[in-house]
Amino acid sequence: MSGFLFEPAAVPGVPVRGETGLYPVGRIFCVGRNYAAHAAEMGAEVDREAPFYFTKTPASLVASGATVPYPSGTANYHHEMELVVALGAPVFRAGVDEARAAVYGYACGLDMTRRDLQDVAKEKRRPWDLGKDFERSAVIAELTPAAAFGTPGPQRIVLSVNGAVRQDAHLSDMIHGVAEVISHLSGYYHLAAGDLIYTGTPAGVGAVSAGDRLEGTIDGLAPVRLTIGPAE
Repeated sequence: MSGFLFEPAAVPGVPVRGETGLYPVGRIFCVGRNYAAHAAEMGAEVDREAPFYFTKTPASLVASGATVPYPSGTANYHHEMELVVALGAPVFRAGVDEARAAVYGYACGLDMTRRDLQDVAKEKRRPWDLGKDFERSAVIAELTPAAAFGTPGPQRIVLSVNGAVRQDAHLSDMIHGVAEVISHLSGYYHLAAGDLIYTGTPAGVGAVSAGDRLEGTIDGLAPVRLTIGPAE
């Protein structure tokens, strides 16, 4: 007997390049408006003072290569291509150097968004949960250890839909860099190994439809792929 009334959900895991074991995911944090051009296309101003965040539950995680149904409750389902940071050590109130040292690895990810629901939430000054945190909305590819990837900056980040490029930028375009984000976030949370941080998306986000095939790439990382199936 486990002591639970019913079997708890399994801990989601992400494959790691060169490893047989999976990276166990505890929490998912996401950075909003971390590219100036994306903030502008959303009609928002950039806060260069500090990053801001929303979260997704681990239940939203889905592996690259999956086919997911067009989600319920939306008529405007968007892609957002992102660099994902995986932590490998605990950090709390960390300086930039300690924050940088806590990075275990990096991956390509997609922050899938029910844009119409997010827009309604923005208009009413409500939380973004219905637009952002839903099943299969956090897509992730295989992790690459930090030492094998290097320092984020010059790498190109690209998202294509059915072979046509929609998003194309460089990681150096991020307003708040990886170490700065971890340092800032650690002032509010006891961050730990197993925490993922989706670091924001460049300009070019847009709607997808059933049958669309998405591919996101970042130089030096395994690509993230997703196929949109029929509506649920």
